Amino acid sequence: MSKQHTSVRSYGVLIDDGRVALVRSSNPRHTPPLWWLPGGGIDFGEAPEDTLLREFHEETGLEVRSPQLLGVTSDVRRRDNGDKIHTVRILFTVELAGGELRHEVHGTTDHASWFVVEDLETMNVADYARVAIATAQAK
Repeated sequence: MSKQHTSVRSYGVLIDDGRVALVRSSNPRHTPPLWWLPGGGIDFGEAPEDTLLREFHEETGLEVRSPQLLGVTSDVRRRDNGDKIHTVRILFTVELAGGELRHEVHGTTDHASWFVVEDLETMNVADYARVAIATAQAK
């Protein structure tokens, strides 16, 4: 019997010098590889902004600051095991504060990289991330 889950997550749009920071899904079923915004699940009692700063650093090695609310999205999809997942994404813009780009090991992502924003048109980028980046650019 399938189950239903709700996940509340914080993600950040970091655009710096015409480039955007993205992370790649570690799921080998994503062909071509799927890219999305750095971020992740909110721990119990954790503020969404604190989640964003923690997860951004865990997934990219970069330190970010000044989170500004960009928007909130949600969607429902079916996982590979048949369960339904309702994901609520709190989206922020952030500024680069320091750090060195590196890849997360043993996480839901396995690679972090900078991309020229225009190059995203030819990449497999998660829909929510594509919309968030376009919204951030329009501000």
